[in-house]
Amino acid sequence: MSNLPPLNTETIWAIINDTIDDATVNQLVWHCLGYRHDEISGKWDASGVAEEWQNEYPEPPDFIESRPATVKLTRSIPPENKQLLKESLGFKGYKIGEFGPRQTRRATAANWLLSYLRQTSLKEPGLA
Repeated sequence: MSNLPPLNTETIWAIINDTIDDATVNQLVWHCLGYRHDEISGKWDASGVAEEWQNEYPEPPDFIESRPATVKLTRSIPPENKQLLKESLGFKGYKIGEFGPRQTRRATAANWLLSYLRQTSLKEPGLA
């Protein structure tokens, strides 16, 4: 997972515009949640993952395929950050007939990542 794109607004737009593949979207969220993959053993290390995620998902879930995991991701966004895609990026949403569950889940991942970026930027000035 060392070749992930930088976590910035360009990457968030790439998620929304579907120019980054689903696997990379998942890997970005996994990395931010604290999941690490040991290439040698081929196993996931969840020791850096918050307990509420570790207990339910000892291995990282596929957020694009799993509705329950995406619902948990949505619920973990602080209320003040729920509309960041709209407020910070001006994202107007998808047009009727041009989206399905996959696009909705990608938008959820994008909003969660934007919220994560905002929260970590407040703690660590200078993040992208």
